[in-house]
Formats: sequence, C-alpha cells, structure tokens
Amino acid sequence: MHGLRLIPAGINLSFIPKRLAFFSFSALLIVGSVALFLAKGLNYGIDFKGGIMLEIRTEQAADLATMRATLGDLGLGEVALQEFGQETDVLIRVQRQDGGEKAQQAAVSAIKEALGAGVEYRRTEFVGPKVSEELFIDGLMAVGLAILAILVYIWFRFEWQFGLGAVVALTHDVISTVGIFSLLGLEFNLSTVAAVLTIAGYSINDTVVVYDRVREDLRKFKKMPLPELLNRAINETLSRTVMTSLTTLLALGALFFLGGAVIRDFSFAMIWGVIIGTYSSICLAVPLLLYLKLERRCPGRRNGG
Repeated sequence: MHGLRLIPAGINLSFIPKRLAFFSFSALLIVGSVALFLAKGLNYGIDFKGGIMLEIRTEQAADLATMRATLGDLGLGEVALQEFGQETDVLIRVQRQDGGEKAQQAAVSAIKEALGAGVEYRRTEFVGPKVSEELFIDGLMAVGLAILAILVYIWFRFEWQFGLGAVVALTHDVISTVGIFSLLGLEFNLSTVAAVLTIAGYSINDTVVVYDRVREDLRKFKKMPLPELLNRAINETLSRTVMTSLTTLLALGALFFLGGAVIRDFSFAMIWGVIIGTYSSICLAVPLLLYLKLERRCPGRRNGG
C-alpha cells in the first residue's frame, strides 16, 4: 500500500527557470509592505501603545452599538469594543489616559458606572507608556535575535551561502507579514510578535529540508548543472513540503474559524506565515543560491558530512 501523495512521484515543475518572476513578485511584495508601513502604519494594540483593557460578560447578548455610543460619550478618547467567544463576551479597549494611575482608575470607574448593573468584569489590565515602549523594543529585539541565531545556525550547518539565502527568505516573510497587517488594519500586539517568531521557525524548517536535499544532490551529481540540480532538489522535497503545509493549515483554519476573536488575528498571522513561508523556501531561498557563488564541493564539513 502507498501513502497519500498530493504531489505525483517524479514531478518536475520549473521553479528555477521562473526565478526572475518569483524575485519580481517578492520585490513588489516587500516594497508594497514597506510603503504601507510608512504611509499607514500598524494598528498597535494596548501592549505597544498603552491603555486600559477590560473583559466583560453581560447577562444577555451584548448590544455593541449601544455600548459603543455609551462609552463614547464619556470623553475617554479612543474606545474599541470587540465581541469574542460568546455573544455575551466583550473586550473593551480604551486609550491611555493622561494623569497617571489615578486617571486610569477613574476611567475604569466611569466605564463601570456607565455600563451599569448586570455586567461581570472578568479581567482589567493597565499598560503604561513606559511598559508599552519596553514591550515594543523587546519584541523587535526578539525578532532580530531570532533571525541572527538562524543565520548562525544555517551557516554552521551548511555554508554561508545557505545561511544568507535563508535569512533573506526569512526577512521577506517577516516584512510581508507586517505589510498584510498594515493593509488589513489588524491589531499588532505581543501575540502577533509570537506569531512572527513561530513563522520564522516554521519557515526555516521548510528551508532546511530543501537545503538538506540540495546538499545531498551536490554530493551525488557532481557534474549536473547547478540550476538543474537546484530544481531537482525542490521537486524531490515538494510532496513533503506541501503535505506539511496543508496539515498545518487545517489546524490553523480550525483555530481561525472556531477559536474566537481573541486568537483570530494570531491565527491569521500564522496562516499567512505558513503560505508565505512555504513560498519563500521554494521560490526564494533555493534560487538565491545561484547568485551566491555556491561552490561545487561537498558542503556540510562542519557537521561531519
């Protein structure tokens, strides 16, 4: 018996010959993402801009329009309401108030008074400007250090050409994720940073699988032209790559549609990351090796290969 194969054995799709089209698409994606970030910016969550967050539960299905109007009349500045989970569960976000902790407490008291009885307050959080700035900087450092660590890992496992190709593809994934969040106005918070780091790990896993096959083929086919060899390596690992991506997307799809609003943005970031990470591993990381003067000798000497 044979296992399920989504990709036929012996397939030979032309990835390397189409590399300029892939490079052009990725360049447009990166330029567009950077332009969106500079022009529109990101919809930072309370984690990064400070403020008040309350999680409430009402006795009956929440009337968000009425709540929004009621809280809007309090003069607290930006107020965002979001239903999540059940119809009775609401997440309230209010911008940081001027005047320190007492001002934040006063805002919470005003909200509770305006909403009246019949409301259960399940969670109340305050994020100050200093903490939000530290969280933002720490988030940037986490992503930057992760990419640097991946570069070092790939460099020592393979060669510097492989490490550089992997980091270019990984940076492409991160920037495009920021771009899609800017385009759609999704909330960018600590959960999104966690998603970006997870995307980095997933993407590099895909890239390492293809790079391993490239290394094996370099040993086996010493006289095969490099473009043909790279295309062969991609096709040989294509079935595994597609199967892994699809099974991951099934789980993420369940989280996105059934997990509720609280993790919906996180799930969306992961879905986008799996798609763009699979694309970059195949269409960027490997074709880039053609331009990095990859030496035709037995790579992997550092790990005893």
